[in-house]
Amino acid sequence: MALLSAKQINFHAVWPSVLGTIRSVMNRSQYGLTDIPTWQSRFFDIYDLCSARPDSHAETLYNETKTFLEEHCKFINQEIIESEQNLLSIYFKYWTEYNTGATYLDTLYLHLNNLLVKKRPMIDRENYMLTAHFLELDEHIFIEIGELALESWIKVIIEPLKDRLVRLLLEQIHLDRIGECVNQTTVKGVIMSFVDVCQHRKNNPLEIYEISFEVPFLQETGEYYQKEADRLLLNYDCIQYMRKILCLIDDEEFRSRKYLNSTSYPKTNHECLQRLVCDHLNVIIKECDDFILKENLDALRNMYKLLKPTHTGVDHMVKRLEANISELGHERIQDLSEDNLSTLFVQVLLEIHTKYTNIIHEIFANDPDFISALDKACASIVNMKGGNRSSIKAPELLAHYCDSLLRKSSKTSSDSELEEKLLNAITIFNYLDDKDYFQRFYQKMLARRLISQQSSSMDGEEFMVTKLKEMCGYEFTAKLARMFQDIKVSEDLYTKFLDYLKSESCSTTLSPTMTNLLGFDCSIYILQANSWPITQPPNNTFAIPQLLERPIHLFESFYNKQYNGRKLFWLHNLSNVDVRLSYLDRPYIVTMGTYQLALLLLFNDHQELMLDDIKEATKLNRKELEKQILILVENKLLLCDSKDLKSQSIISINMEFKSKRTKFKISTATQKEMTQEIEIAEKAVDEDRRFYLQAIIVRIMKARQMMNHNHLIQEVCVQAKQHFTPSIPLIKKSIEILIDKQYIERSSSDEYSYIA
Repeated sequence: MALLSAKQINFHAVWPSVLGTIRSVMNRSQYGLTDIPTWQSRFFDIYDLCSARPDSHAETLYNETKTFLEEHCKFINQEIIESEQNLLSIYFKYWTEYNTGATYLDTLYLHLNNLLVKKRPMIDRENYMLTAHFLELDEHIFIEIGELALESWIKVIIEPLKDRLVRLLLEQIHLDRIGECVNQTTVKGVIMSFVDVCQHRKNNPLEIYEISFEVPFLQETGEYYQKEADRLLLNYDCIQYMRKILCLIDDEEFRSRKYLNSTSYPKTNHECLQRLVCDHLNVIIKECDDFILKENLDALRNMYKLLKPTHTGVDHMVKRLEANISELGHERIQDLSEDNLSTLFVQVLLEIHTKYTNIIHEIFANDPDFISALDKACASIVNMKGGNRSSIKAPELLAHYCDSLLRKSSKTSSDSELEEKLLNAITIFNYLDDKDYFQRFYQKMLARRLISQQSSSMDGEEFMVTKLKEMCGYEFTAKLARMFQDIKVSEDLYTKFLDYLKSESCSTTLSPTMTNLLGFDCSIYILQANSWPITQPPNNTFAIPQLLERPIHLFESFYNKQYNGRKLFWLHNLSNVDVRLSYLDRPYIVTMGTYQLALLLLFNDHQELMLDDIKEATKLNRKELEKQILILVENKLLLCDSKDLKSQSIISINMEFKSKRTKFKISTATQKEMTQEIEIAEKAVDEDRRFYLQAIIVRIMKARQMMNHNHLIQEVCVQAKQHFTPSIPLIKKSIEILIDKQYIERSSSDEYSYIA
């Protein structure tokens, strides 16, 4: 393709033909469409004018075009003014034609735009803020021709006419509100012209729309609906008023989407709600109690729809619903007869819970505030906080209900029906404050069922325990699971394993112990995979230390002879060992994990090792290895030459280690998730609570390290409330026990420190 060459051009000879074309482009209704050959010819004329030599005519062309656009806008302005009766229609007709012409004109002047505007330094274009009075600015500041056309429209037409245009627009919108027929296309087009005419501006593109139209529109809207609200309240009651204003709000929302820019939708809706709802809030909410008592669901639904978007009044509805549910529940419980009390108790609670759950779903769209209100009301009923006669019996009644379902005498016909009723019981259990009392009663009844073989379904038993564990955790269900049987089996296996070792040993000792036979004492527990909430860590290899290989192989040989076909998975990550440290100034006995033992044993033969060497020796994956090394470094048993572990990091034994205690324990990451082992024999609830409180105190102190006495008491009460409400003397006694166990110490008369 041949390049266009620059040449000498007489501007005054070319300009008339260019002017004729741009006049037809901007006024197509009068001059018609420009044919393609003429368009192409004018395109090259503009190119020649911009590329002329020795002097370019680009600025002259720009200024002449600017003058034409101003004169053309003045002509249009005069035409619009003279058509007083149809001002909006005439404005919209000229704007549509002008806006389209500006787009074509911008394309025709492509070369001029590139030459004068886009080659200008970027900083000038970014810092240049277009305003309605841009034409009065520096003449050397140029904008693209399409933008120039729009700015001319703003200056010459919109600024002088905007007040009249807005007044007429508001009149048309008012007519639409009262049901009169209006030219929707014209109204929409005029309004959107305020938006479209400024879209090229980088700063405040909606300035004219918002200031000139939106502000007076919102003011007029507020005044209109204020009058409508007053009129409706004079003629209708609250129920009818809510129905009417919901229709008004819906109509105005539809009208907004029909005429306005999208940024005005929420503002218009807010103005309607403010005038129709917020200004008359007391009139609406005072009927709330009556609607709830009479269960007028339609009225409640309408009230919720109106109050929810305003963020006012909904709190009142929530409180009144909670109070009404609680009052109803207490009355129903008080009226129960003693016969079959446990079943009636649960049935009444379920009936209330189901009824209001459905109401909240259908009327209040599952609003979390209303769900929380239902939960609080049900908790009040279940725990009899209103002075109900059965305040102490609630956990026992629920346990008896579960017992009646799971006994063979139960009338439950199928497993699915049984599970459904057990899930209903779990729903009630969730609201109990004293869950530990339920645990005790349930444990007793479960023991009776199992011993007497009265369970109607073992699947049902396991289902119930599983659901309790999901809600309260492993610790809560430990006494209900089969774990006790596993521990008993493990104890028997220990005795049999000791006899096996004696038979395989050549020892001459009369009564050899495990230490005599293996070199150290050990306890091995066999846990059924389906009975314990633990699994083999995925993708975790481990090279067993030589010290442990012989005991492990001996036990596997023994176990395989006892139980053919069973497969053992060694959970080294959960195993612990007591290690004597004899390389320091004084001996220490440290309880640690097997992984940590394997790491420390490497330093029997080395003073220091690289991380890669340790990884190769232990076969632990990198993540687990770094975790265990960091634990030992944090406890100062090992030293590292860098804060972040790398392949070449040097790990060394700390020969200067010192501790105030000669016997202590190093925790592992997995042990943090393990709950405290609970004794097999049945214990009283008070004893269980002491253990539970001790665990809470340790958890709090481990997180806080140091805490004031009163603050610690308050925090323990908050956390223990999930299971029971502890007494202050019981908390104080638990603190003293932990001080004796060296978990915490008194750093002052009113403050504790964590030391474990």
